[in-house]
Amino acid sequence: MASHYEAPIRRPLVTGEKSYHDVTVDVAAPVEGKANKQWWIVFSIALAAFLWGIGCIIYTISTGIGTWGLNKTVGWAWDITNFVWWVGIGHAGTLISAVLLLFRQKWRMAINRSAEAMTIFSVVQAGLFPIIHMGRPWLGYWVLPIPNQFGSLWVNFNSPLLWDVFAISTYLSVSLVFWWTGLLPDFAMLRDRAIKPFQKKIYSLLSFGWSGRAKDWQRFEEVSLVLAGLATPLVLSVHTIVSFDFATSVIPGWHTTIFPPYFVAGAVFSGFAMVNTLLIIMRKVCNLEDYITVQHIELMNIVIMITGSIVGVAYITELFIAWYSGVEYEQYAFLNRATGPYWWAYWAMMTCNVFSPQFMWFKKLRTSIMFSFFISIVVNIGMWFERFVIIVTSLHRDYLPSSWTMFSPTFVDIGIFIGTIGFFFVLFLLYSRTFPVIAQAEVKTILKSSGERYKNIRERGDSLVGTGADARTSGNTVSKPVTKAKEASEGDNSEKVNNLLGSIGSFDADTQTADDLKKVNGIGPKMEEVLNSIGIYTFLQVSKMTKKEYDLLDSITGTFPGRAERDDWSGQAKKLIN
Repeated sequence: MASHYEAPIRRPLVTGEKSYHDVTVDVAAPVEGKANKQWWIVFSIALAAFLWGIGCIIYTISTGIGTWGLNKTVGWAWDITNFVWWVGIGHAGTLISAVLLLFRQKWRMAINRSAEAMTIFSVVQAGLFPIIHMGRPWLGYWVLPIPNQFGSLWVNFNSPLLWDVFAISTYLSVSLVFWWTGLLPDFAMLRDRAIKPFQKKIYSLLSFGWSGRAKDWQRFEEVSLVLAGLATPLVLSVHTIVSFDFATSVIPGWHTTIFPPYFVAGAVFSGFAMVNTLLIIMRKVCNLEDYITVQHIELMNIVIMITGSIVGVAYITELFIAWYSGVEYEQYAFLNRATGPYWWAYWAMMTCNVFSPQFMWFKKLRTSIMFSFFISIVVNIGMWFERFVIIVTSLHRDYLPSSWTMFSPTFVDIGIFIGTIGFFFVLFLLYSRTFPVIAQAEVKTILKSSGERYKNIRERGDSLVGTGADARTSGNTVSKPVTKAKEASEGDNSEKVNNLLGSIGSFDADTQTADDLKKVNGIGPKMEEVLNSIGIYTFLQVSKMTKKEYDLLDSITGTFPGRAERDDWSGQAKKLIN
């Protein structure tokens, strides 16, 4: 029996044998390069939804709130449902980033930027609904503490809606500063790489004079920790205040002390689901599969499973308290939710929020990208139904049967909501083309401990000394040890190279001219050097590649696995030949 347990090397968080330079190039690529077809498809759909929403908002403001499906009994419905839904998603973003930073979780590096940006854009969508619901949005400044000669404009400071103004504006301010602080090193990186003077000027302004000195990094660490420490309790307090919009009333189904923790758990649940949705889209649209790995998606799914179970316990607790209270109005409110006219919304909520996350107990399902994307969408739909059930089913059956009524949304209600979803994705996609969606400086800090390249070096038993240096700037000072294992692998590679060239043909320097392989999208200067070292110099050779040759190429180079097949180098080369 062994005297001690040797822990296995953990799965790498950065795949693809990345060097420090590769990280910079990959993170800057979506900003510096042209948008690919997938980006344009998603952006076009989002823009169409946004424009439809703009049309519905203009129609509402020009005609009046009567265009919505509200009535005397259900005065709050679609708009406040959407408001709380967007607030919940927004509040989770900064919380995810801040808590993972405070707990020093390395897998945070791939998701924190998307989570923080999600917060900003979600709160913008949430703020639209109270402004539109005012009926006269040009008088929106009335909710701000601006005195005038007739007295304070705070006509009802006891209103929970005014608490929302203070809570959300404070939260947005802290989240914005937290997000921007994290972006400073990346703005400086883009500034230093910029070629056009205008771009260099813009990124110089955005980076606030970041120089990368030790003093800059020290302040960066301190400010990030302070802001994370401020944001975490602020998130809990802000969504608690949102729950007070309901809990401080005497409406059956709302007047309960479980609402604050229940709303916070629901916000984290829906927030993680939305971050998962965004990450799965981003890794495809921005070619970031090596940084947003299946392991990241799996860890997110585990949190979704846990928070979904907490939300399920909250639902059961609500039912128990209503029964245990002995108050017939409370009991009827919950019975009406499950068996009344809106039973379909209640059971959709239960199915999406409680039952669907339980599939994540199975490793095969929680590591499936498509299934994870499907469940993240389902969870967000379920959380929207939760807010709809809380609001509409508690209002449409009043104490007087004579005032009982049903709520049905109009095309304007639906259009505005779809418009805000489109607006959210328009903002996020434009952000992904102008700001780095991965914190490249932070990813580099975990490369030696969590990168695939260094994991392979440790497993071979080689020394890590000198492996982080860049051969282009180090001269011959870095000498890497050559082991027997390495020599064996080089022997294997020579056989694979012969097989590859046997399939696609060899290059004859006397009779053929080398092509500029960088014209193929996905082949940069470094990759062109690698291909040349193998013996690939022409578009004709690249055009003959099939699945078999792609796999051989990946096994020889060990970098950018799957990129040649994903970018269809063969198809691009055929077009360039023609």
